[in-house]
Formats: sequence, C-alpha cells, structure tokens
Amino acid sequence: MDSSSIQLPDTAIEGASVVDGTLRVRFARAYIVKTMTGSDEKTLWWQAGELVLDQAELEVPLPEGPAVCAGGDVEENVYVYRDMIPIPLDSRGRCRCELKLRDSVERIVADGSAIRLEMRDVPKYIRHIRD
Repeated sequence: MDSSSIQLPDTAIEGASVVDGTLRVRFARAYIVKTMTGSDEKTLWWQAGELVLDQAELEVPLPEGPAVCAGGDVEENVYVYRDMIPIPLDSRGRCRCELKLRDSVERIVADGSAIRLEMRDVPKYIRHIRD
C-alpha cells in the first residue's frame, strides 16, 4: 500500500474526553481508504483508534456520548486535511481539529501542541472501490 487515510464522513465516534490537557477522540469504526500507485482501484477498511491532541485547548464544550462524524478539518502545522486524516499521523507544532457531527450542531474543536493517531488492532477489509 502506498497511502492510507481515514475518511472522516461516516466514521463512528465512540466519545471524546480531555484528561490532564490531552484530548482523545475515540473512533469506534474509522473508515480507511488504501491506495496503491499505478492501480485504478482502492480498498476500504475499518479500524478502531484515537485522534490525540496534546496540550489541548477546547473552543467549545465536548459533546456527550457516541456520534457519527459528518466531516471536518485536521490541521498539522501548515497542512489542512479536509474530511480525512493521513495514516500515519504523528506531528509536533501547531495543530487543530474541527470535527462536525451528523444530525447535530455540536462539534469537536480544539487547538494543541502535538497531534497523532493511535490505531488499535488490525484493519478489517470491507470492499474494493472501483471508479
């Protein structure tokens, strides 16, 4: 695989919390698109994991309970990832996330000093994506 990324729309969010200044957004089911150079096909997978921001400063109160992500932006220094998160992601410096929730006006919005993805278990195959 040459590249993998989480597609934020439809990703199931188990919850979000801040402990000792660290924000953890728990993905119960993050959808991952994997691509290979030279191939017209992509594959869709799912995996659990967490988006972690160190020294997080919340802009709005965190929503309670599970939700489904409707999209959003993840910023890492000068890069802005719209509706996706690259895998792997582990960076220090200015970072921010703004995740919109489906069927809600609530959002998860925070700035931090470092951002990373911590994926659990192994990805599970769903299907091939053909144009």
